[in-house]
Amino acid sequence: MSRVGESPITVPQGVQVTLENSRVQVQGPKGTLAQDLPTGITCSLEGDQLVVRRQNDTKSQKSLHGLLRSLLANAVRGTSTGFAKELQIEGIGYRAELKGSDLTLSLGYSHPVIYAVPKNIALSVEKQTRISVSGYDKQQVGQVAAEIRALRPPEPYKGKGIRYVGEWVRRKVGKTGA
Repeated sequence: MSRVGESPITVPQGVQVTLENSRVQVQGPKGTLAQDLPTGITCSLEGDQLVVRRQNDTKSQKSLHGLLRSLLANAVRGTSTGFAKELQIEGIGYRAELKGSDLTLSLGYSHPVIYAVPKNIALSVEKQTRISVSGYDKQQVGQVAAEIRALRPPEPYKGKGIRYVGEWVRRKVGKTGA
């Protein structure tokens, strides 16, 4: 039995859930998200709780049950409060700057790196070395943060690069430090 899929999702005030044939649409103050239901998975709204059920106990249905419940919980939370990821830039001369809707990064290359910000994502730069990625779609927030981090991932010798706040980078000893 899927333990994740069995727990109901509490829908907070201000969030509206619309159930159509095989589609669940969640609308809140931050935005609107929709999720298609696979065959064999049903969703029902009971009071202020969203309940996800499956038709049978096959392995694929069990895994989809927990997955879909997590996706719907993320949609409810994202449209009500939103999601955020923090990035930190380490290195001499490494900095970030927001110019219009583009993020301009100086990362030690011979040229500045320009990252075009997607329309549903809000970026903010604090102190030129901290980037905050926020939005209502958890998957898109994580993807944008991963793409920015991939522009200059932290290297193991000096620790320079872009990392998540709180990420621990395993350091290596160089050639001279034996």
